[in-house]
Amino acid sequence: MEVSAVQRFVRRAPRKARLVADSVKGMKVSDALAQLEFSPKHAARDVAKAIKSAAANAEHNFNLNRDDLVLKQVFIDEGPTFKRRRPVSRSMAHEFFHRTCHITAVVEDRSDAERAQGAQIKRSK
Repeated sequence: MEVSAVQRFVRRAPRKARLVADSVKGMKVSDALAQLEFSPKHAARDVAKAIKSAAANAEHNFNLNRDDLVLKQVFIDEGPTFKRRRPVSRSMAHEFFHRTCHITAVVEDRSDAERAQGAQIKRSK
């Protein structure tokens, strides 16, 4: 069963958040959170928050075991861009942008039976 959580309007550039999200895709939730905790990237905090929320949704709403959850997908979509101006010399202004993103984390329940079946398929190949 797939359970998702969406974190919207995160004040982080989507390109930087995608670097972090791609590094944890496909991992167990506990392993992904451990890796993100020690990541030097600032976006790791935002991605971890979305993953924790998806895991909590799975636990609370569908009574799934947190140890069996696997991070199936993490989407980083572009949000609105805040345009700002900074005054510079000679009565001019330079425009700069604050980019935002929407983070969607999808976790999936992998029970023991599915893991055993997946191991058998890998052995037969």
